[in-house]
Amino acid sequence: MKVIGLAGWSGAGKTTLLSRVIPYLLGRALRVSVIKHAHHEFDVDIPGKDSWVHRQAGATEVLVSSTRRWALMHELRGASEPRLPELLAKMAQVDLVVVEGFKREPVNKIEVYRAANGKPLLFPDDPRVVGIASDVAIETRLPVAHLDDIEDVAELMLRSAIPVDDVLASAEAES
Repeated sequence: MKVIGLAGWSGAGKTTLLSRVIPYLLGRALRVSVIKHAHHEFDVDIPGKDSWVHRQAGATEVLVSSTRRWALMHELRGASEPRLPELLAKMAQVDLVVVEGFKREPVNKIEVYRAANGKPLLFPDDPRVVGIASDVAIETRLPVAHLDDIEDVAELMLRSAIPVDDVLASAEAES
């Protein structure tokens, strides 16, 4: 299992890009999963539904299952936010895990940059940025793919992905 990050400012198009890259990778018979970091309180449950009621009542975990999918929600209840390696250890084995967010974690990242955002590039200050997907030409030695060239972006992600064991080892070394 390999891991690659997508990083960029809000509004750069990370989610849109990923929603186009995933079908391309699936077409190459690769299995892909995503870990998304949220910067604020979020809810995947619908208030009033049974699983929401169970969680509100104080359950640490609520697993919802059906014939189509299952989801596990884990309430931290004041505990520290888990780091990326801990979350990766919970993932089912796939070919590629794409991590959106977790800027400070030890994972190679492709920066998603959109000029209209008016924000600075991340790569000069982030040594873990190993490539850029952008809608404009970028002067850099890093590999650059155009946001609309899904095949090129996907290939950049695959070339830059690192084994999950390397992420886990880097996290241990930083501890």
